[in-house]
Amino acid sequence: MAAHKTGGQTARKKVQVSMVIRDEVEKQHRAGVNSLQYDPALHRLYSAGRDSIIRIWNCRNMKEPYIQSMEHHTDWVNDIVLCCSGKNLISASSDTTVKVWNAHKGFCMSTLRTHKDYVKALAYAKDREQVASAGLDKSIFLWDVNTLTALTASNNTVTTSSLSGNRDSIYSLAMNQIGTVIVSGSTEKVLRVWDPRFCTKLMKLRGHTDNIKALVLNRDGTQCLSASSDGTIKLWSLGQQRCVQTFRVHKEGVWALLATDNFSHVISGGRDKRVVMTELSFAERYTVICEEKAPILKMAMTPDQSSIWVATSESTINNWPISQKDWQELGIGDYCDSASNVAGNILRNTEPTQKILGGPAIRHYHILNDKRHVLTKDTEENIALYDVLKACKIEDLGRVDFEQECKKRNKMVYVPNWFNVDLKTGMLTIHLGQDENDCFSAWVSAKETGLAENDAVDQKVNYGNLLLQALLEHWWRPLHADDENEGNGNDGNGPLQHTRGGNPYFSVPSHTPVIFSEVGGRTIYRLLVRDAAGETEGVLLNETVPPWVVNIVVDKNLPQFIKIPFYLLPHASSGVKSLKKDRLIANDFIQVRKVAEHVYDKVLGAGSDSGSVAGGGNTVSSGSPAGDRTNTDSNADNSSLAEEKVELLCNDQVLDPSMDLRTVRHFIWKSSADLTLHYRPVK
Repeated sequence: MAAHKTGGQTARKKVQVSMVIRDEVEKQHRAGVNSLQYDPALHRLYSAGRDSIIRIWNCRNMKEPYIQSMEHHTDWVNDIVLCCSGKNLISASSDTTVKVWNAHKGFCMSTLRTHKDYVKALAYAKDREQVASAGLDKSIFLWDVNTLTALTASNNTVTTSSLSGNRDSIYSLAMNQIGTVIVSGSTEKVLRVWDPRFCTKLMKLRGHTDNIKALVLNRDGTQCLSASSDGTIKLWSLGQQRCVQTFRVHKEGVWALLATDNFSHVISGGRDKRVVMTELSFAERYTVICEEKAPILKMAMTPDQSSIWVATSESTINNWPISQKDWQELGIGDYCDSASNVAGNILRNTEPTQKILGGPAIRHYHILNDKRHVLTKDTEENIALYDVLKACKIEDLGRVDFEQECKKRNKMVYVPNWFNVDLKTGMLTIHLGQDENDCFSAWVSAKETGLAENDAVDQKVNYGNLLLQALLEHWWRPLHADDENEGNGNDGNGPLQHTRGGNPYFSVPSHTPVIFSEVGGRTIYRLLVRDAAGETEGVLLNETVPPWVVNIVVDKNLPQFIKIPFYLLPHASSGVKSLKKDRLIANDFIQVRKVAEHVYDKVLGAGSDSGSVAGGGNTVSSGSPAGDRTNTDSNADNSSLAEEKVELLCNDQVLDPSMDLRTVRHFIWKSSADLTLHYRPVK
């Protein structure tokens, strides 16, 4: 199932359209990995990426470990849990959803949208098949896994129990295997404990001085381990309602915890990049298993306890060995009372035994002045050039100087902003302007931008319009009966027909994800460009696509031109008597040569009355949009004559006839006041 719907009624909310420029199959994580789950039966590792993708790896074939990707989320996947003996996977994401997947086949079965903000953590009670989810909306929801998996994408409302009482965002969650205790950790530095069977609060545990980032409960729910950004790990007795031991084995915040089934040892990792194993009954006994190259976010142990997989804020996942000797003979660390000054113990391993290699994440970008091309720099210092309009990478430039490349490629041309760039997932996500006013502000010449080769007519095209038409090219819309006589391809007598999107110039890669979301908010719907042809997807698009997009893509109405007001005055050196200050209005892409033609024809009265001015003498005409052929060859001849006879200046700088008014205003006028141009006859 390629599409999914994750929002309620969107009528009142502004809807924004986004796309991700990416390879068809992304076999490597493009950013950090937030969570791991190991399936002991199939020896598969599941990894939850900050690039929004969950990947499945075959740990028995490390030459080619990639099995497949699980894609549906549109933001970081923060946590995953394998349940139902490995048949299903639950995921929690910053896109505010919890999703239920068929783990073996890798498809999404349902989307749960109860949370109102980032979902940061999941907890699983194996014996009860119950999952809890929590996040920045301060709520904890309990889900019956067996009920969840029976749901479909269109019927996924379930009855949930909610635990309330948290005053701050929840970052960590744990539930014991038999489902009698649930613990949450938050920015309020307190552990809150509930009985999930009755949704009753049991206690609050105080002691940490910073955010609680990881929690583990023992099987019967009598003991709890907590890890905090304060650099400590604490062991709590829930029966005594107190902390019974504090472990200071890290130099900085502790973000990840693993405990053995019998609660004899804890393995921890965090900001100091070290993985440390500590004996719980003897706090001074610990050993440093390894040191990673980046802060540690999550760990997963293999069933035989011979190694651990470690995920960090970088994209590669490493496997580190734990020998039997490590379990039996933990070294005595130089115990130190200060969390900021832990003396090091023996470093057991310097290199991982296995690696699942990640890819580079894009971390820097520069939008060129043409507002079409974007230069990027990734974590491996590689520079690449992307074409936003065609949703693809054009060129890998290698390790060149980013600043120099930006300067070299920036031309003195100004095109209005019509999209924003987001690098949160390590890939290039393009958000089209938040409404029609932003999205359709960029009118350009089809000829000058290389889209059209027809020299006879200077057709103007709109970037936002073309891209939206390309993104929804495969979306077929049935024409309704009331459309029959509207000239949409049906004479009223034949069968009902369909209208299709697309533009005359280009298509975008069919694997491109298209995302509809509330502006600054939740995802409503995500699908791939090619899947818009599907029947179910078509129905969901009919519900989701905002009217301003339908107007462009389906009804083929062109966006409005952007108008620019300016004043025209004789230059002091022109010898022309100062007339009244003439306020004119023109399309913002009109070239200086058109204004020169207006001066030549109308102001100096030298030319013929060729219709350069429309609408009562205050609007300068310009090149036409696609299909509107008003700009004739005779006009062009007149224009070249005017260029020879009239010179235009702005701030005393002579203007190039091919420069457009918005470029003059941006680079030369540089003021918020109405643009003022001066003219003088060429002697």
